[in-house]
Amino acid sequence: MKTIFLKNSFLWLVAILFLSNSSYAQSLLFERIYDETLSQASYVVGDAQTKEAIVIDAQRDIDVYLEIARKNGLKITKITETHIHADFLSGSRELAAATGAEMYLSDEGGKDWQYDFSHHGLENGDQIKIGSIALEVMHTPGHTPESITFLVKDGTSNPIKAITGDFIFVGDVGRPDLLEKAAGQIGTQEIGAKQLYASIERFMKLPEDTEIWPGHGAGSFCGKSLSNIPQSTLKQEKLTNPALQFSGKETDFVNYILKDQPTPPKYFAMMKHLNKIERPHLVQVPKLSQLSRKQFDEAINNGLIVVDTRPKSISGKGFIPGSLLIENMKTFSTFVGSLVDYQNQIILVAEENQIEDLTRKLMRIGMDNIYGYFTDVNSQSLALQKANIIGIKELKSSLKNKDVQIIDVRSKNEYNNGHIKGVQNIALTELEQNLDKIQKDKPVIIHCQSGARAAIAYSILRNNGFENILNYSGGINDWVEKKNELVK
Repeated sequence: MKTIFLKNSFLWLVAILFLSNSSYAQSLLFERIYDETLSQASYVVGDAQTKEAIVIDAQRDIDVYLEIARKNGLKITKITETHIHADFLSGSRELAAATGAEMYLSDEGGKDWQYDFSHHGLENGDQIKIGSIALEVMHTPGHTPESITFLVKDGTSNPIKAITGDFIFVGDVGRPDLLEKAAGQIGTQEIGAKQLYASIERFMKLPEDTEIWPGHGAGSFCGKSLSNIPQSTLKQEKLTNPALQFSGKETDFVNYILKDQPTPPKYFAMMKHLNKIERPHLVQVPKLSQLSRKQFDEAINNGLIVVDTRPKSISGKGFIPGSLLIENMKTFSTFVGSLVDYQNQIILVAEENQIEDLTRKLMRIGMDNIYGYFTDVNSQSLALQKANIIGIKELKSSLKNKDVQIIDVRSKNEYNNGHIKGVQNIALTELEQNLDKIQKDKPVIIHCQSGARAAIAYSILRNNGFENILNYSGGINDWVEKKNELVK
């Protein structure tokens, strides 16, 4: 067997496999595309001889796949998905519209769990052919009922790679509780956990050198302990993946997998819905309009939501009253999707060189209702508010004051793994549903890990009539850096 690696800007993983017992050579082209903002992986699989390619789990801004095809002389002829996604808006239909490729999607799981638009149906044991490359469908329910894994084969009966979607990750497996917690399908999480256990038991019988290429890495809400390593092998996962240590112990696995799963973002339910039904296609990244001061004022008067994406160090010194302070960071789209209703039209406050990046992040979760963007806030003679920032000295002093309420707005899991003694936990994504637990007549101090979520929380509380708010912007990072203890 000989392996040749070709280097280009997309870091192609190219393997040319010469089979000693065959009269022909097969050429497998394989590339992983990774969106760090949603910790989401998609894949291009192709045949180097026929130049055919298939895209698996495409993100919505599809120009990345068109560029890969152009640079490598490929024709995208087929498109598929591992399941109906809940954490991002799939670009499969956009890519099909742009290329004329045919869509091959799961018909497993029963009629309630199938796509509601035209496609070629896939069932367990089916094969998709890309030139001489075969992708065999393995039904792996658990994360969702329709979930499938693609076994990439080299002409023999054994798979080289398994593209597992949200079934098996590096260091974890897909959570079976999302349908219940995010999509409101009550009573499905225990059923899903048992299905997931059975799927793992079957998958464990594959050859141990099978490579595992999952749909997500660390930072995704689709599991609780995902690794940032892009791929693994079945042998390695059998040794190190905690979720794969329950063979013959279904009840123990169900208890383990349903425990301590993170709270899913609010927008997951919308993604699950939009990925299942027919919807409009967006084949290009939208071009947003820059708003004049007059247009901006009129939009605010008409009730549009202002999302200030500037760094917290800048927005904290002067922000527009009523705006949401969501800094343009890796998790920007997750927070916007969790905090802004999809029915609301929004305005972005940002520098012009940030607009395309912000637009891409939002379109990946279907947040398309953007009126425009506004810049130069500090030069527009606007009536601005300033955040009340405090340091660790003021926080320590307030810990002794019973009249001051101190709130950690990190997730429940983060809080449980280490927090400042005496501090209350209300997660940012649940803040507006728990305003009755926060005092309005006395000082309130908020903090998070590094200050980004605390800035968002600060703006939410101000928008809900809380006046006496203080932001310990340094957060847990500053607390630990200055050698202070956390409790669990």
